[in-house]
Amino acid sequence: MSELATGIPAEEIKTRGIMLFGKIYIDDRTRHIVRELFTRPTSLAGIILVLFFTVVAIAAPLLAPPPNPAEPFTIPRDGFRAEPKPPSEEHIFGTTEGQYDVYYGIVWGTRTAFRVGLIVTGATLVIGLVIGSIAGYYGGILDDILMRIVEIVMAFPFLLAAITLAAVLRASVSTGIFAGMMALIAFGWPTYARLIRGDILSIKERDYVLAARAIGASDAYILFRYVIPNAIFPTLVVASMDIGSYVLSFAALSFLGLGAEPGYADWGQMISFARNWIPALDRYSHIILYPGIAILLFVMGWNLIGDAFRDIIDPRLSGSR
Repeated sequence: MSELATGIPAEEIKTRGIMLFGKIYIDDRTRHIVRELFTRPTSLAGIILVLFFTVVAIAAPLLAPPPNPAEPFTIPRDGFRAEPKPPSEEHIFGTTEGQYDVYYGIVWGTRTAFRVGLIVTGATLVIGLVIGSIAGYYGGILDDILMRIVEIVMAFPFLLAAITLAAVLRASVSTGIFAGMMALIAFGWPTYARLIRGDILSIKERDYVLAARAIGASDAYILFRYVIPNAIFPTLVVASMDIGSYVLSFAALSFLGLGAEPGYADWGQMISFARNWIPALDRYSHIILYPGIAILLFVMGWNLIGDAFRDIIDPRLSGSR
């Protein structure tokens, strides 16, 4: 497609990945992003970490066969003794207070981490994308109303608000990990809404959007075919980094007894079992060491990928920190 036909320089179409008239011109940009992600040491380290946890999550039934296949996320117990047991042949990572097997909780907790991270990030991203896109594209009074709602939600401290809502949901209608996930979703979407709105305010004034509007394309078609695909990259960068952040926030809820139920395979739940043994962690360090390392590496993997992704999308940010 020529510059004369579109009013956009051919080089810009080739390098910036503009979507025009049903065709996506992102080949060079996509190849550049993928190449950079797999060649930068930081992003490569992040990819390796995430792939490692992915393999552990997939192979969980083989690495730690569940005693009850109907409830694989329930950590098996070796009695009800309060004092934790150190690592042994029977329990290679030891047991926690109440004799929950640490190794089993770490392995199956990997699946919990992916469920929480991906579902919460996906849900908040979709909600924020819908609200931010409508507000930014249509503007006017609709924009004012939606942004005031966003500001009201953002006025609450995120973790404190999530703790409050999780406590209410757990006491009323929810079981399992649903309460904690819903609390994170309820207060996590405004960031995406504001970010995508700001990008759409700029994108919707581009020549190719005005040209599509001039030929009679509908608002929905323009929004989903032209505007959002070219405005979403910064939001995806934030989302890639938030996967680890949401896992960390859910671990905090579980530590407080508001995330996963007792005995559920969750890293934050495992750390919560160490609360009564903090003065004796020199003897029972395994309670907090293994789940702590799992959380650290999982969050680090997603953050390394997100940092590299951000620098690739906007190289100016790489020297601003």
